[in-house]
Amino acid sequence: MPELPEVETVRRGLNQLTVNRKITGGDVLLNRTIAHPFSVDEFIHGITGSTISTWHRRGKYLLAELARGQGDKGTILSPLPPSPHPPGGWLGVHLRMTGQLLWLKPEETLHKHTRVRLFLAEQQELRFVDQRTFGQMWWVPPGVAIESVITGLGKLAVDPFSPEFTVEYLANKLHNRRRPIKTALLDQSVVAGLGNIYADEALFKSGVLPETVCTDVQPKQVDLLRTAIIQVLETSIQAGGTTFSNFLNVNGINGNYGGVAWVYNRAGENCKICGDIIQRIKLGGRSSHFCPQCQH
Repeated sequence: MPELPEVETVRRGLNQLTVNRKITGGDVLLNRTIAHPFSVDEFIHGITGSTISTWHRRGKYLLAELARGQGDKGTILSPLPPSPHPPGGWLGVHLRMTGQLLWLKPEETLHKHTRVRLFLAEQQELRFVDQRTFGQMWWVPPGVAIESVITGLGKLAVDPFSPEFTVEYLANKLHNRRRPIKTALLDQSVVAGLGNIYADEALFKSGVLPETVCTDVQPKQVDLLRTAIIQVLETSIQAGGTTFSNFLNVNGINGNYGGVAWVYNRAGENCKICGDIIQRIKLGGRSSHFCPQCQH
């Protein structure tokens, strides 16, 4: 948490609120939040004076193209391919477990878990709040390949909304993997951005038990699973993501998908389809929720 729908919800909010705004400065309250450069002063100096052109999402990463100089007017380009070397470099963010990006006025009370403050034109702030402190931010200078700095990007599989996410692609990724399908779906080198909540939901909609070994998943089930992954992600994005613990969008509003979840976090309740009791097991240290009647 947050997963792809939550990160996409944040991206859309950032593109509505921050595009074409100049970063006038910043304040780092927890140094280890800045993953690159190693110098906090260099990070602040690097982004100050840049204008945010657009925000992209790759998996669970948020990536802002930065522009430099007068006349640099950004437009909302996502999900079109990003420029390889934007003139102001890149600002990268990963929310990890508890990260939040909140759009606030400077005079608003500083949350005790605020880690980074970015000051923007017209008296606005973008604050990175992170209770567990696993979240990270990067500044990638102009002319530097983004994957050479944010190395996790190079390990990502294709995005579920990419044209490359075909039945054949998913079948090839699952082929010869002798581990539970739920565990495989959480691997970011199989499907980028998918996490615990939506893997459970997609498996339910496709009728596949989470502990089914990948090699035992039938071709028809792979087809159903691909469709289900896209559907549950689209549904959650429309609902503004899921808030089971602390996810908020940039305006500080909870996500609403939890109210319509099929199985996730519903152990002991009745299945909405067949009425059987939703079960919960542990797989690879993560909770998995399923209906023993609808999934097999």
